[in-house]
Amino acid sequence: MRLAAQSGQPGVPRKMRILPLIAATYFMVSGGPYAIEDILGGAGFITAIVILLVLPFVWSLPTTLMIGELASAIPAEGGFYVWVRRALGPFWGYQEGWLSLSASIFDMAIYPAFFVSYLGKFNPAWTAGWHGWLWSFGVVVVCCAWNLRGAPSVGDGSMALFVLLLSPFVVFTVIGFWRGFTLHPAIQWGHTGTSAELSTAVLVAMWNYMGWDNASTVAQEVENPQRNYPLAMIGSAVLVAVTYILPLLAMAFAGLSSESFSTGAWVDAARSVGGNLLGLTVVAGGVISGFGMFNALVLSYTRLPMAMAEDGLLPRVVARKNAKEVPWVSVLFCGLAWALALNLPFERLISIDLILYGASLVLEFVALVVLRRKEPNLERPFKAGNMAFAIALGVGPTALIGYALWASRDERVGNFSALLFALFVALLGPVFYWITTWKQNKRDLAPTPAD
Repeated sequence: MRLAAQSGQPGVPRKMRILPLIAATYFMVSGGPYAIEDILGGAGFITAIVILLVLPFVWSLPTTLMIGELASAIPAEGGFYVWVRRALGPFWGYQEGWLSLSASIFDMAIYPAFFVSYLGKFNPAWTAGWHGWLWSFGVVVVCCAWNLRGAPSVGDGSMALFVLLLSPFVVFTVIGFWRGFTLHPAIQWGHTGTSAELSTAVLVAMWNYMGWDNASTVAQEVENPQRNYPLAMIGSAVLVAVTYILPLLAMAFAGLSSESFSTGAWVDAARSVGGNLLGLTVVAGGVISGFGMFNALVLSYTRLPMAMAEDGLLPRVVARKNAKEVPWVSVLFCGLAWALALNLPFERLISIDLILYGASLVLEFVALVVLRRKEPNLERPFKAGNMAFAIALGVGPTALIGYALWASRDERVGNFSALLFALFVALLGPVFYWITTWKQNKRDLAPTPAD
């Protein structure tokens, strides 16, 4: 096994540092307050803020602690796939990779569409008809090309995009609180939402707080991962929660109503508080959000096929790297798959993404406990409590995933149940694993030609 090269040596690609890792993780999970409108519109200020305050402790914090331990103990390319394979064996490792890559198909089509929806607010003609698809395809191409420059380049870019993205919301938050404290408008704290609206709010909040494990797949491209991963997980978790909650509080203090607040409504809120110029900067932030999320997630997802190829579960060619240590074949392969999926109607398929991602997350919590038992002497620079605490970490996220399964029981994908559709996709994993291992066994048993 080749020893990992140290950054800073001549001819050795540099590695991602702590701040770029936090910024990249932020975009892998969030992308700013843009996707939380449906939480506010369905629940009102008080309930939305409570949901956004509670979920980090039940959903995000256990996940970040689990990832902090496993990423610091096993800082391998492929991240969570490697952890599950090491703990539970190749079958479950394959399922972890399959579930995550399947979820990416439903997840990754959302962000170019998000980019296009905000770009169209500048001028609808820019994104009308086939122009919208062309812009979406352009996002895929540019982000894949950017990723070929290496993880540090993506991390540095994420830092710049982070500042540009949140600058309008800093101004919005300051003006909103100033209006509240000086003009004393009547605060419309909320309305009583229906059970369906509250359920949607919880599911959307879960979706906005998921993806912490994505940063783990580039561990060998991160400087001092044993130290930096736990810090990056906690730091990005705090940033995500703060950048969700503060703009909502500012909006409430400014006296704005949450009624009918839905996707894209941040633009109208910004205009009402700070005028057209602030509204335009929020539109520009939405464009940056869609691009930044897609770019960071390309970095994460493309390491999975590479790691699986190195284990013989995909063709070896998928693991080929360029001079920047980027798996360029995997980047091109995944980019093509995401480009082909751009026209599929994913707007209402957050539940499918949650189910597939949730199943892979449960496997990661199982791997945490199994590795504690199986490898008690494994060096763990960061350890998430004792065994009882490690077991307890998975309870909250697993319960919420169960809730997502129950809540999505009536969701439809055309004529099919979204739940059954997700189950069908998940069950394809064992089928493909059987086909892969059958071919390998057949190849291994084939007689060698005589000399």
